[in-house]
Amino acid sequence: MAEPAEQKMMSGSVRRHAGRSPYSLGVVGAVLLLGVSLTACTASPAEPATSASASSGSATPEPSATPDAGPTLLPTGTAADNLVYFNFLAAAVTKANPAADGRAYIDALVAGGFDRTAMEVTFDRTQTDLAADAVQFSVRFTGECLIGQIGPASDGFHSVVAPILSTGLCLVGSTRQIDW
Repeated sequence: MAEPAEQKMMSGSVRRHAGRSPYSLGVVGAVLLLGVSLTACTASPAEPATSASASSGSATPEPSATPDAGPTLLPTGTAADNLVYFNFLAAAVTKANPAADGRAYIDALVAGGFDRTAMEVTFDRTQTDLAADAVQFSVRFTGECLIGQIGPASDGFHSVVAPILSTGLCLVGSTRQIDW
């Protein structure tokens, strides 16, 4: 008796899948077993290795209790060389108190090593006693000016290195006397 062609194809297909099924299951099983074995091998000793390396002075850097110091004042550098440090100090003030006044920026610059006598700052309040839209502060440094501006009208902190004005100052207009 001859099988119809359709049935013959189906039975051949089933035989092929049946023939490969144990092989496929074996390969998949072996891969899974290998994966689980490798995971088990690497996961278990991780904790003892960490404690051993900590006690042996490993070359891997450990997290430090003190953060990176950041930029520093370069007394023999130019104003442009010190702009990063100027910005670093101003950013620290802004981060600590987003509503900080001009005095806070001057105090931070002085604490950072800049010369108070070379500084200028605009008023925090207008003549009609409203909060200033922006406060500017500056430091004369090696024949140039480091100028920072902060306030709602300035859309965040901005800074620039600019030439000293013909007046010998950095800021145009009225400034506060830095007498504290």
